[in-house]
Amino acid sequence: MSSRQEILEKIKKLRLDQTELPTIPEFKNPLNTEEEFKASIEANKGEIIPEEKLMSWISETGFQKILNFSQLINLNTSYAKIEDAHELDQLQVAIIDGQFGVGENGAIWITNEQVPFRAIPFITEHLVIVLPKNEIVSTMHQAYIKTSSQSYSFGLFIAGPSKTADIEQSLVIGAHGAKSLRVVLV
Repeated sequence: MSSRQEILEKIKKLRLDQTELPTIPEFKNPLNTEEEFKASIEANKGEIIPEEKLMSWISETGFQKILNFSQLINLNTSYAKIEDAHELDQLQVAIIDGQFGVGENGAIWITNEQVPFRAIPFITEHLVIVLPKNEIVSTMHQAYIKTSSQSYSFGLFIAGPSKTADIEQSLVIGAHGAKSLRVVLV
């Protein structure tokens, strides 16, 4: 028997006691979840805007390449049917729905149900997420409970526009993804 096999056999014979995972308490949040969510989005360099302001922002800026996957906002856009994500290489504004938001950090849960092409939140210049007000949980503990019962091939939390900083702590927004995040609560 080789040394490797000998070691593996000894490991198999070990009888380690099973340790129970700790019980995670339910964290009570005394803050208003919606207000905390708004404050978190703004702290993350995002912006909360009403639907009317979204419509005026789009018309005032003159964006030509707009994609709307939102089921909650009715807006005709420049893209009809997308066959390939490469068609979106010049995308200026993407409007998508969020499943739910998290008050403590402003994160918004997105899956392949909201975004058929994974690249959309990252290649657009400006990202707009439409979120129902009643779909905001207080903590990430509650968020993970919500995601654990779902079936999806792609999912992520988005908590603001793309941000990065160098060793000199010079913050750059939009280097690796969207330059801005606007959230519309409906």
